Order: sequence, then C-alpha cells, then structure tokens
Amino acid sequence: MTPLAPLPQIIFEPLVRAALLEDLGRAGDVTTDAIAPADLAITAALVSRQAGVIAGLDLVRVAFALMDPRIAFTIERPDGASVGAGETVARVSGPARGILGAERVALNFVSRLSGVASATAAIVASVAGTKARIVCTRKTTPTFRAIEKYAVRAGGGANHRFGLDDAVLIKDNHVAIAGGTTPAIRRAKAHVGHLVKIEVEVDTLAQLDEALAEGVDAVLLDNMDVDALRRAVERIAGRAISEASGRVTPQSAPAIAATGVDLISVGWLTHSAPILDIGLDFSS
Repeated sequence: MTPLAPLPQIIFEPLVRAALLEDLGRAGDVTTDAIAPADLAITAALVSRQAGVIAGLDLVRVAFALMDPRIAFTIERPDGASVGAGETVARVSGPARGILGAERVALNFVSRLSGVASATAAIVASVAGTKARIVCTRKTTPTFRAIEKYAVRAGGGANHRFGLDDAVLIKDNHVAIAGGTTPAIRRAKAHVGHLVKIEVEVDTLAQLDEALAEGVDAVLLDNMDVDALRRAVERIAGRAISEASGRVTPQSAPAIAATGVDLISVGWLTHSAPILDIGLDFSS
C-alpha cells in the first residue's frame, strides 16, 4: 500500500479558517470568555468513541493553532491508523479559551473525515484478495472535495477525477447530445490534448463494443448486474480499464470484484458516510 501523503496546508487552511469564523460569529466564544479565566491552561485528549480509521488530524492541528498559537497538539494515532473504541487519538494542551473555542470545529472535521476513511476501509476490506480497487466520485460536499478525497485515501481507497478538467468522462447525457456513443468519443478526441484520458459510461454490451472500437482508455460499466459485468470484462480483455458503478455496498462489492473489474466506484463514501464519533475529554 502506498504511504499516505499529507495534504499541503495551503489546501485546507482556508476551510478551517472559514469554519472557525462561522462558529465565532461577531463576538467570539462568549460562553467560554465568561467562564474560563484568561490565564487558565488545560490538557485534553481526542478520544474515539467507536472503532474506525482516523483522518483529518492536520485540520484539527490548524484549528487549534489558528485560535491560539500557544496550544500544543500531539498526534498519537496518525491519519490512516485503525483505532478502537475508547482509544486516544491525539492530545492537546494550552490556553483553555483557545482549546474550547476551536473544539467543535476541530471535532467536526476529524469526525467527518474519519467517517469517510472508516467507510472506505470497510469496503476495501470486503474486496481483499481481488485486483479491484475502490475509488470515490465527484459526489462530494461542496468545497470539501480535496479533504474528502484525502480521507478516502486514508481509508485505503483511491481517487477518481478531482474535477471536470482532469479527464474526459462521457456520460449518458453527453451521448444523447452527440447523437450516439461513437460521435461523442470522436468529438472528445478531437477536442482534448494527448495527455487527457477518455472514459465512457456504458449501460449495454452494444455500447461497450462501440467504445472499445474507438479505443477509449476506460469504460464505466454502469448499473450492470454481475453476469453482465463478467461478460463485459471478458469483452474488454485488457484493452481498457474497467470500472463498475451503481449502488455498491460492502455486501455486494465482493461479487462485483470477482468479475475481474479493475475499479469499483462508490459515491456514498463521500456523500453519505456516517461520522466516526470522536470527543474531546479533559484531564483532571
């Protein structure tokens, strides 16, 4: 497995900053300012309430640092690590006002991203022993795409397109506009540069044959049953990357993977994965 590379801070710091500004509003944390003395220092631990896979700790670090640079943050279980219920993930110490002011934003990010990583890890485990790789889609929370796709990588998955500009993916509406699969592919090839890959979504074996005849790089086998997927993989015979898509679950993924497809794309990893419950517990 490729080591997990951290995201450059410049990518996610604006998200953390915006979230803090949203929470602090126009007057800051009036509750903590009223109750916690300005010179009070505390220590606390981020603790996972559930078993899962961690992602997003750099966003937690930045949230605390933006609130007060005097806050110290130490990671005990890094992104990509599996944790058990009750396990300490990281520790934080410093001015109480800064820690409490950033607490909810920090936990929102790490819980959300760890949920994505945990869901990804579960479906990756379900296809272990096959060549199929689990990939995400563009069905991401607006403005969160980079961090949610990072969380997929933390869970052992891989990324599909990051946006509309890094590959051609001809879908059913494009085919309808072009008047067929073949003209859609030919228009795409005439438009893009030699380094841009072309993938085509197909619903039938007839469409697949058209796409293969035009020499596409990848085919998206959309909502095909297992028998159709197996026949499609046989027809492709290594001439293009094969990707299965459509209502994939950890229960259905093993049978899909057994057909020999290269990729299985799963949209709900980023649009519907439940959070991993992580809390901040103060030390006495």
